[in-house]
Amino acid sequence: MLSKAIPAILYLYKPSYCGESHNSYPMPKHNADLIRKRLLELRENLSVAQCQRGSLLMRARLFTWLGLAIEQVKQQGLTRPLVVAAFWSLPNEPALEPLLHQWDEAGIVVALPVMVQKEGPLAFYRWTPDTEMVPAKFGVFEPKHDDAALPGHENAASTPYQGKLVPDIVLVPSLGYTKFADRLGYGKGFYDRTLHALRKSGKDPVTIGLSWDEGAIEAEFPEYEAQAHDEQLDAILTPTGWVPGPPEITDNFFAS
Repeated sequence: MLSKAIPAILYLYKPSYCGESHNSYPMPKHNADLIRKRLLELRENLSVAQCQRGSLLMRARLFTWLGLAIEQVKQQGLTRPLVVAAFWSLPNEPALEPLLHQWDEAGIVVALPVMVQKEGPLAFYRWTPDTEMVPAKFGVFEPKHDDAALPGHENAASTPYQGKLVPDIVLVPSLGYTKFADRLGYGKGFYDRTLHALRKSGKDPVTIGLSWDEGAIEAEFPEYEAQAHDEQLDAILTPTGWVPGPPEITDNFFAS
């Protein structure tokens, strides 16, 4: 386990939808839509204070883990900045924005997802505190990007880390998870397609799902099994900690 004292991350973020409550009810164990509905209920029952504290704990653990990972890969000879694909949190998801600011200040390249095709994988574009965020589908905000800076265009060489980026680390919003780091998302398939495409192309980023503790699927549905198309993650991070444990940094991670 990676455990080390860290500087406090002194930011609080108030998710708009935390604290809404619904009644629970029994449902089948193998219907993904009903499982999602139950997990959304559990999420909405979280108080604002739980969301704030949980987000703070998760940002702190990510800050620690990535700091140790950077030191390790530097020792392995990596000199370029790491590219971290994060996400712009929805109101009832763990709040990441303060951490994105810290990473940007530390020289880490932060990227955010863009839905470029309805049935295609996500593309990742660089984010900085000056990046304009624009509304997209499903209530998501995406970074405004300039496709003229894509690799192959004449201005690409003068704009490093612009255009579509290949991440070293992918943070994945996760509605539910299992003890094996299987993930249940919102049902649109974007991250499964994205991770499948990256892995098929020979890229194998470190994948970390972020979820509330209440997203533990087996606690509600002990017989749940991930589907064949579900892309397994390296780890899940919740306010309580890592499941099954923090991702290990091996010699082939972050190959330049």
